[in-house]
Amino acid sequence: MKVVTAHTMQETDQRAMREFNVPGIRLMENAGRVCVEEILGEFGPQGHAVVLAGRGNNGGDGYVIARLLTQKGWSARVIILAEREQISGDAAVNLEKLPAGIAVYCTQEGQLSALHSDEIFKADVIIDALLGTGLRSDVSGIYREAVELLNASGRPLVSVDIPSGIHGTTGRVLGDAVRAHLTVTFAFAKLGLILYPGAEYAGRLVVADIGIPGELMESAPGYDFQDEDTVSPLLQRRDRQAHKGVFGHCLIIAGSSGKTGAAALSANSAVRAGSGLVTLAVAESIHSILEIKTTEAMTVPIPDGGSGVLSSSAFPALEKLLAGRDAVALGPGLDRRPGTVALVHKLVETISLPLVIDADGLNALAEDMSVLRRKKSQQLMLTPHPGEMSRLLGTSIPDVEAIRISLAQEFARDYGVYLVLKGARTVIASPGGAAVINGSGNPGMASGGMGDVLTGILVSLLGQGYCAWDACRLGVFIHGYAADLVAADKGEIGINAGDVQEKLPYAYKQLLNNRSLSNPTTL
Repeated sequence: MKVVTAHTMQETDQRAMREFNVPGIRLMENAGRVCVEEILGEFGPQGHAVVLAGRGNNGGDGYVIARLLTQKGWSARVIILAEREQISGDAAVNLEKLPAGIAVYCTQEGQLSALHSDEIFKADVIIDALLGTGLRSDVSGIYREAVELLNASGRPLVSVDIPSGIHGTTGRVLGDAVRAHLTVTFAFAKLGLILYPGAEYAGRLVVADIGIPGELMESAPGYDFQDEDTVSPLLQRRDRQAHKGVFGHCLIIAGSSGKTGAAALSANSAVRAGSGLVTLAVAESIHSILEIKTTEAMTVPIPDGGSGVLSSSAFPALEKLLAGRDAVALGPGLDRRPGTVALVHKLVETISLPLVIDADGLNALAEDMSVLRRKKSQQLMLTPHPGEMSRLLGTSIPDVEAIRISLAQEFARDYGVYLVLKGARTVIASPGGAAVINGSGNPGMASGGMGDVLTGILVSLLGQGYCAWDACRLGVFIHGYAADLVAADKGEIGINAGDVQEKLPYAYKQLLNNRSLSNPTTL
């Protein structure tokens, strides 16, 4: 599914009218019609609707909805938070088409609650047609009063295009916002409906066709939002004659004293993600612990001088291990001592295999970002969470979160890496500038070790021969999808990384089943 900024949507609307001679009044009529179809499907053939309308085109959509609902047998009240002379253009045309007596004007703060709260609180459905995707400043005055009243009503709320108060591009709440039961958005999903916190306010999201020409839809710049249907075609089926040598041999360099869990999670997750063989290289002092924590993965003790931490002296032994491997992961639980930082830098400058760097590997890069300019791998993945990303850039976490998509794209292009910027709605960016927003995952993943599981999945997919871009997309989705399977079984509270690791085969199975349903094969 393509997701666009509010600006792109506005430009597309204008181009449809200017270049393809699609009348704006027709787009407004279509918008109202698709909303009515959803309302009837959700709430039945009869009822009473209250439409709260602003003075712009979002309000115009609301007038169309009210008119069409009355034609379908509903009763309706339209409460307009503007003076009649403030309404112009296509919205004014549709205002004139309303049945007599159903519209009232309400422009004074306090008036809405005093005069109309009873009807609002008794409505079968309330239509939020107050503010559209053009909103840039905090909701205030009577509009703020309306938002608060709608949220307090306890009635089903249907937002037109976007919940009023949500920034159409960033998803930020501008002062306050309507918490919709259903949002019907037009032509494309807007970024503000996909990114958090806006996604939480949208409720069930329906993307409806309103007659934008297909040529414009294709050419509009946007981002891919990946879900089960878009990711399942990436997954490769296994040949019936395959053996372990076909599915790659991964090398994972991880762990230190007190952080053996990170190494074990990465290695065991690589196994669960489908690797044929996995080798885990760890400091000699902790090797016996990792032999107990891993069964299917092989372990190799690397001399550490009794420190429990890998340092630059470990490089010759690790370099030998690269022979015959298909992909490498570096970083989980490595520690941040100067010797370890030096080791990471040397490995980045040496390893030409597909490479995943996470956790302390990223912290080592943050010490000297110029190392990335000297990387050998042409398929280098970095998987920072916002805190690690802030260290890589030398900026604050809020600054990272404010522009996470464009920031990820710029970083990936600048350093020639594949970037997985983790978080709610993980962003995946390629060296060529492409960006994907991930749709799987849940708040239960906010616990230690989840990133180590993702590292294991990604290195496994690289080792199996997936290109870096497909490995990023599939790996991130599978990671969140497995967590969604856990949450469906156990709930979102108390999930741990091991739970997600164990669900990886089930996540693969679900995706393969989904692809089979989409593309049935007859034997």
